[in-house]
Amino acid sequence: MSHALERTPVDVCRQRGEDRMVIGNFGVVRVVRPGKAVTRVKEGDLCLMQAFARTDDHGYVKLVHAYDAPGTIGVLARRTKIGEHLLLPLPKDTRYSLQQWAASYGRYWTAWDNWKVAYACWRSQVRVSPTELDPPPLAFGWGGGVAVAELELAQREGFRVAMASGNPQRLAEIEAKGMIPVDRRLFPDLDHDEERMAADPDHWRRYRQSERTFLKIVNELSGRRGAAVVIDNIGKPVHRATLRALGRQGVLATVGWKHGMRLENVRANECIKRHIHVHTHACCFHDIEEILEFQESSGWMLELGEQRVYQFDEIPELARDYAEGDLDSYFPLFRINEN
Repeated sequence: MSHALERTPVDVCRQRGEDRMVIGNFGVVRVVRPGKAVTRVKEGDLCLMQAFARTDDHGYVKLVHAYDAPGTIGVLARRTKIGEHLLLPLPKDTRYSLQQWAASYGRYWTAWDNWKVAYACWRSQVRVSPTELDPPPLAFGWGGGVAVAELELAQREGFRVAMASGNPQRLAEIEAKGMIPVDRRLFPDLDHDEERMAADPDHWRRYRQSERTFLKIVNELSGRRGAAVVIDNIGKPVHRATLRALGRQGVLATVGWKHGMRLENVRANECIKRHIHVHTHACCFHDIEEILEFQESSGWMLELGEQRVYQFDEIPELARDYAEGDLDSYFPLFRINEN
C-alpha cells in the first residue's frame, strides 16, 4: 500500500487508467450480502480476502486486487464488492483470533511460498539437511514481517537464524522468537549509493566500515562459512553487502523491493560461488487452502502482544508511521468497522 501512496515505482492510478482508487488488499472481512449466484460463501461468513485479481495458467498472480488491477476496490472502504473466488472462509473452530489472522496471513503466506522455493534451491546443491551440518547453516533476514515469518520456517528446518533491525522493540521481538537479533545501529552507513559515493568520498569510507562490521558479524554467526540463505526484502542499499555475505551455494531470496528496483552484480562471481537468486511474488492461488491448514495445524502463527490498532480515521497516520519507520511491530493492525 505504501508503494501506491507514494506512486512509486509506478503510479498505479495512471497504470489503471483511473483518476482515483481505493487500496487495501488483505484483511479479515465479513460477508454482508452475497450475490444470487454465490455458492462459496454465505451471509455472515468471516473470510480472508485474497488479492489474486488475475493469475497465470499456474495460479500465480499477474494483477493484484486493489493495486494494479483496473476496476477493483480495496478494503480501505466501509463496504466493498469482492468476487467470491477471492474469499477464503476461516475455519469455524479456528484456534486463532481474527486479529492474528488479519495481521499475519498476507505476510505469512508470501513467506511460505518464497521459502518453499528458496529451500528447494538450497537443497538442490547441498546433499544433506541443515540438521546434519555443524555448525548449522545460517539464514539471515533483511526486511519486516515477511522476513520474520520466513525465518520461522527456516528455524523449523534446522537453520540458525538471525535478523537485523535498528528498532529496540523489534530486536526484542526477534529475540523472543528464538532468533539472533542483529542491531542495525552497529553498521549505520550500510547504504550503497554509487552517486553519493562519487560525490562524497567520506560516505564511501563510512560505508566500507559498516560493511566490514556487518560481514564480520555474519562470519561469526555462520562459523566463517557465510550465510546459506539471505532473505532480502530491502534491495539496493544492502545488495552489495548481501552478496558478499552469502556463502558458497548460498541462496538470495526476495519477495519485495522496498528500496531500489534495479540491482547489479558480477555474474562471474555469482556463477563461481554457485549463488542462486530466487524472486517470487505473493503465493500460488492453488496453495491457499493448504497454507491455511498448515498454519492451523502446525502452530505457525503470529503471537500478538499488546499493540495499537489503528482505527479507520487513523489510516493516514498509520501510513506516515510506516513510511517513517515509527512502528513498534512488524505486524501493524487497522480496523475499518467496529463489527
